[in-house]
Amino acid sequence: MTQPLSDAVPAPCDHTSVGVLISSTVGLLVFERATSPVGIAPVAGHIDAHGGPEQAAMNEVTEEVGLTVTRLHLLHEGWRTNRCRRPTDGTVGHQWTIFEAQTFGQLHPSAHEVRAPRWLHPDEVQQYAQRTAAFAAGQVTAAEFEARPGLEPVWVRFLHDLQLVTMPGEALDQIDEVI
Repeated sequence: MTQPLSDAVPAPCDHTSVGVLISSTVGLLVFERATSPVGIAPVAGHIDAHGGPEQAAMNEVTEEVGLTVTRLHLLHEGWRTNRCRRPTDGTVGHQWTIFEAQTFGQLHPSAHEVRAPRWLHPDEVQQYAQRTAAFAAGQVTAAEFEARPGLEPVWVRFLHDLQLVTMPGEALDQIDEVI
């Protein structure tokens, strides 16, 4: 008999993650995470046994939003000290590989992982980044952030580095403290 997902023991963290930016004429595809960490984010997940970053990116897009990837373009790679909800060996962080993807198909979000998928205009992405900065600065409580999240903190610096949002260095440093 298969265990319900809520009772399943999560796999240990492999400290490798992918993120996938999917854009259209109306904006960037994001959603509220149905599991921790709290925040609005693009498609992302652990590489695990997917075979490598490219395959993990394609699989995560299909698993999380039901789209099929037709092309991937590497945008960024780097280590981030973001915490993981999975069991770890004491190491905190992930080696991230961020892609831009072209996709086709209709959105079919995973009820287990995705809430409120939407396409955000660049101005809206900036507003969500500013909400995260307010949370990191202590101007928004954890309960308020959970009720009305900003960007998942790990994504703010990535999107800043990719010139999709603009944040002052002090705000980026504060956000790095809460990832």
